[in-house]
Amino acid sequence: MATRPSQFEENLLCPVCRDIYRDPVLLLCSHSFCWACLDQYWELSGSQICPVCRTDFCMDRPPCNRALKNLCEIFLQERSKTASAEAELFCSVHGEKLQLFCVEDEHLVCSVCANDDMHVEHTCRPVDEAAVAFKEVLKTSLKPLQENHKILKLEKFICNQRVKHIKNQAEQTEAHIKKEFEQLRQFLHDEEAARITALKEEEEQKRKLLEEQMMRINSELLSLEERMRITEEEIETDNISFLLTYKGPPESSQCTSPCPEKLPEVLINVAKHLGNLKFKVWQKMKAAAQYIPVVLDPNTAHPCLHLSDNLSNVRFGQWSRQALGYTDKHEGYTSVLGSEGFSSGIHYWDVEVGDNTTWALGVISESAIQTRDNLPSSGLWRLGFHNGTYGQSCSGELLTSLPVKQKVQRVRVQLDWDEGQVSFFNPLTDTHLHTFKHTFSEKVFPYFCNVCPSQALQILPVEMAPAGLEVKNLSALTSKIESK
Repeated sequence: MATRPSQFEENLLCPVCRDIYRDPVLLLCSHSFCWACLDQYWELSGSQICPVCRTDFCMDRPPCNRALKNLCEIFLQERSKTASAEAELFCSVHGEKLQLFCVEDEHLVCSVCANDDMHVEHTCRPVDEAAVAFKEVLKTSLKPLQENHKILKLEKFICNQRVKHIKNQAEQTEAHIKKEFEQLRQFLHDEEAARITALKEEEEQKRKLLEEQMMRINSELLSLEERMRITEEEIETDNISFLLTYKGPPESSQCTSPCPEKLPEVLINVAKHLGNLKFKVWQKMKAAAQYIPVVLDPNTAHPCLHLSDNLSNVRFGQWSRQALGYTDKHEGYTSVLGSEGFSSGIHYWDVEVGDNTTWALGVISESAIQTRDNLPSSGLWRLGFHNGTYGQSCSGELLTSLPVKQKVQRVRVQLDWDEGQVSFFNPLTDTHLHTFKHTFSEKVFPYFCNVCPSQALQILPVEMAPAGLEVKNLSALTSKIESK
């Protein structure tokens, strides 16, 4: 028995064919019809009038009612889906409702199918029971997906934070680079101004000497010109007057004229100002610039450590949220590493510890870096100071008390990778503090730990790269101490 169409469906029926609109058109009187129905009606009636209200239509063809056409298409699609879904609820063979689920074949069956030979030995469970069981299986498999989803979301968050952090790092680094080059430009500008000033001063000095010489020459010229004028006037007078007044030649004219004095060397010393100019400026710049033997790596710094702009000073302070390398690390030793590791040769660096109450210095192996916050079981050689006591340790051991007679204000860390030695000295008193011996097989990095908020650790600059006489003297001192 056909069901009565709803009001919505009634609005989608053509008044002529009483079926869903096909290619609906709109008349001026606002009535809509299928174009085929309207065209057939006009042909039979012999006039273009509305089949409902009989209103004349003066155009050749009415416009398409696109809104009504879209509604009809959507309605037909939904009705088709509903019909197919209802058809799927019934067995295509027996026409019975699908109320059971065959576990072996994994599809819905009706009660008649369950008794057939095909499914008689199969397990057929009610639809609701089977659905609940399989949903539980899906829930179980959903948990690892949810865990992975959380992990990926966290990684995405960390990536986003690191993008912001990288941008911030780039901006800060760019600002520091500009600052450093501005200082270099200012140095060159000042040096240029100083050298130009020196040139102008020499020019002024030489010019004054020449002016003084010219004034003396002008004075002598005037005197000679006056004498010449007087003599010429005497020569021009008549003979009687000349002889009456003639007293003989002037004394000055009787003397032999002296040779003119040699002009002093008052030229600009161009060679002094231009000779090796770039080299001299470079030497002066080199003397003014500082070489730091170890540069701290901010990417390895604990969030509580704050580095100076030139990466030679480390200070303990408040937690910094910008240290993304420590996103999941809230404890551990507040340490930072050098930016460059060593795998050969002799290297040393001096650190000003001053009145720092808790510090540690040394080297750490590349393999031990990942666990340095919890003190690695091997690969860390350090000398430190805590609770008024000096100590030394290797790997994950606690500091072993070390007898030090005099308070240490400065510590020199010397690494001899080839000989397998890490030595510590007090460079102010040339005192050897301690030496570790180990056969290194991998790269090691400088290690700095600071837990004192009132005193920073400062890596001191040197005049040249750490190689030369001073290092040899330290090696000789180490050998001399060990031989005792």
